[in-house]
Amino acid sequence: MKNHLPNAVTCLNLFAGCLALCNIFAGHLETAAYLVGLAAAFDFADGLLARALHASSPIGKDLDSLADMVSFGVVPGAILFHLLGRAAGLPEWLPYAGFIVTVFSALRLAKFNNDTRQTTSFIGLPTPACTLVVASLPLILAHDTFGLTGFILHPWVLLGLTVLLSGLLVAEIPLFALKFKNLTWQDNSLRFIFLLLALPLLIVLGATAIPLVVLLYVALSVVRPAYG
Repeated sequence: MKNHLPNAVTCLNLFAGCLALCNIFAGHLETAAYLVGLAAAFDFADGLLARALHASSPIGKDLDSLADMVSFGVVPGAILFHLLGRAAGLPEWLPYAGFIVTVFSALRLAKFNNDTRQTTSFIGLPTPACTLVVASLPLILAHDTFGLTGFILHPWVLLGLTVLLSGLLVAEIPLFALKFKNLTWQDNSLRFIFLLLALPLLIVLGATAIPLVVLLYVALSVVRPAYG
């Protein structure tokens, strides 16, 4: 039974992604954003369970990528498609450019599955981090505490974000993983620094902080790479 538990959690990730897609195409982007967060939690939990139960398997690895392709590949593309459709002054065909993120997410996941360098760290932005940035946009727009609606829905901002995230997904940039082998400062200093900086941002700024937190994650990785 324990061998199937991580895969069951992975399936919950996939199910949350499917529900997010249904809400996107129904126009409920805020609900979809919360479902993305739920999918990300399941994605994190299935890895923890697999390591704790020593239940890793090739099927589990493939299932994880298939689930991620929906929750963190198709979903962000659909959100960007919807937001670009709301942007003024765009040709009718241009919102489909949002699915460029979906294409590069597929490339990222295929690369991850076959890259032996990514056992304890990442090369390129992980798909959940990319999706959290995109999913934060509907939450920021829904509350818009800082008056960012006009900026976010500017077509060149959305198109620029699409290109930037697509590039980061496949970039040859080493990024640390939030996997703690122990709780010592020596082995996890970069992770602790990231959490100490990210948590106050999230508490103060809420969803608006998510793009900043991902930017912080990339910046810390570039300034001080960590592979353990």
